[in-house]
Amino acid sequence: MNKIQIPRIVSLPTVAAEVPALLDASNVAFQPIASVNWPTEYPYCPEAVFRMAWCPDGLVLHYRVNEQSVRAHYAEDGGKVWTDSCVECFVRNADDDTYYNIECNCIGTLLAASGEGRHDRVPVAPELRSAVLRWASLGNETFEERKEPTVWEIALVIPAQLFAVQPLRLEAGTVLRANFYKCGDELSVPHFLSWNPIEVSQPDFHRPEYFGELELM
Repeated sequence: MNKIQIPRIVSLPTVAAEVPALLDASNVAFQPIASVNWPTEYPYCPEAVFRMAWCPDGLVLHYRVNEQSVRAHYAEDGGKVWTDSCVECFVRNADDDTYYNIECNCIGTLLAASGEGRHDRVPVAPELRSAVLRWASLGNETFEERKEPTVWEIALVIPAQLFAVQPLRLEAGTVLRANFYKCGDELSVPHFLSWNPIEVSQPDFHRPEYFGELELM
């Protein structure tokens, strides 16, 4: 099981574009999203990394991706962003069954829900979802697949209020369970990468038994 320490920041930034510089200043290292769990059917492994920090008011996330093609079909929150060039964070308290999925395509379109498994997801209320600040290096206009090597970044500022159904324990010493993903279900070369390996026969990110550990410092 992968285990990492998540540093604390003083407060959440008010502008998502500030997240990369904030994490640089705090010397927060990137972590690879590089487990190719289904290599026979889906061998492609784009370069994808993430880093995270926390404070009692919420989380900040920063992803960087380098892939051979990129797509951003969905512009409205709540859409099928996992079919685009997409990064995802699934997270829960270590002793809770309810987990959150926070999925974002390469232009910052967001999907967020909670539940105990794949088939009981409850969307996060629109007013809480819209409170997530986003910055996308590719801008926020949709486009169909560009079959050219592309480096892109996403930064998210996630207020603690988003975790309303089962509040995350954002306190020093807490251990959260989580996994991070890079996917693109409808790209010309589909792929399904994870931070912590998933040992099932077919692509399935809704597997909390394979979440790694995040220790809040």
